Amino acid sequence: MTNLSVNINKVATLRNARGENVPDVVKFAIDCEALGANGITVHPRPDERHIRRADVYALRPAVKTEFNIEGYPSPEFMELVLQVKPEQVTLVPDAPDALTSSAGWDVAANLEFLTETVEKLRDAGIRSSIFVGTDTDNIHLAARAGADRVELYTKPYADGYAADREAAVAPFVEASRAAHSCGLGVNAGHDLSLTNLQFFAERVPYLNEVSIGHALISDALYLGLEQTIKAYKECLSNK
Repeated sequence: MTNLSVNINKVATLRNARGENVPDVVKFAIDCEALGANGITVHPRPDERHIRRADVYALRPAVKTEFNIEGYPSPEFMELVLQVKPEQVTLVPDAPDALTSSAGWDVAANLEFLTETVEKLRDAGIRSSIFVGTDTDNIHLAARAGADRVELYTKPYADGYAADREAAVAPFVEASRAAHSCGLGVNAGHDLSLTNLQFFAERVPYLNEVSIGHALISDALYLGLEQTIKAYKECLSNK
């Protein structure tokens, strides 16, 4: 079964709007795990507009499933993750002021940098995942860089789902097979939702994990957290 990692950035965004500690992101993470989440994802950004460095340190002992930290591997980010030592670090090519991730790595253009970064993570006992699109040459280069997994950027799938879901998912099926063929695990994330997740999980082979935040937190406003996590898990179990 594909694991569900809940991205709690939006919970921190809500907390930061009031400047206090409601909602409590650590308690929220613990509750997500208790309700069936297989992991917790955070993406600390340099401006700390949602998850803060202090949150990352506080979450490390609290998370008992799998802790995944996403981010651009700046010196500051690498210092943080090498101190915290999550189970997984997902490397994204975002600029510091990016609103959200909007593309995967051009691995060929950044091969030396990514190889050096992955080596540092491996030496620290941390699983690495490189955020990529569906170009299979790029995926093969991620394997050459030494990554353990790739995370497939799924916004193009979500955007094309309503018009032609078979055409939308086809590149991801091919990409996942390519990753598996060169020894990479496969994660996926961005704009996956209760509308499109089950079909994606049914069609894409070798899918280890999905990371979902914005849609899941939004659904929880209507359904409640318990029912929302249950619904997302059901999408992943009906493969």
